[in-house]
Amino acid sequence: MGERIILGIDPGTTIMGFGIISIQNNTMTFVQMNELNLSKYNDHYIKLKYIFEKTLSLIDTFSPDEIAIEAPFFGKNVQSMLKLGRAQGVAMAAGLYREIPITEYSPKKVKMAITGNGNASKEQLAKMLQSLLKFKTIPKNLDATDGLAVAVCHFYNAKNQSNNTSNYSSWKSFVSQNPKKIVS
Repeated sequence: MGERIILGIDPGTTIMGFGIISIQNNTMTFVQMNELNLSKYNDHYIKLKYIFEKTLSLIDTFSPDEIAIEAPFFGKNVQSMLKLGRAQGVAMAAGLYREIPITEYSPKKVKMAITGNGNASKEQLAKMLQSLLKFKTIPKNLDATDGLAVAVCHFYNAKNQSNNTSNYSSWKSFVSQNPKKIVS
């Protein structure tokens, strides 16, 4: 079996974290992690444009076979939740535009897959990833390691997809798996 590239994305409207791993012979190798800092932009729509463009750029540069994305978590602030959902949506749209299968994971599932504890801190997650993937330094902002964690979670869960994940390889598959989300 040849090399497989997984792009993991932790969507956000202030910082979008991302990580890329390579899988060959069932062995994971660290490729890159970084973040897109959007804090200097005040316009939410401009932020969404940059998320879309950055995701397309990552796809065009690294040619991932699959994208894993963290699902928004439910918080008390509905407006924040809506903005996060939009950020996730435009990242997903970029992947679907390039016809790359997308799998969504809850934050707890990502933490559980990496640390064995669904309530692990961002710092615990980063240290475990550093141990697993042997990268030298942990970034100052942990959004990059969060994006990397989603990719690693996907690698660990690829063979036994649970009911908490959804796979979309095209707009048609999204619509068929989410008929109640479509308004006519």
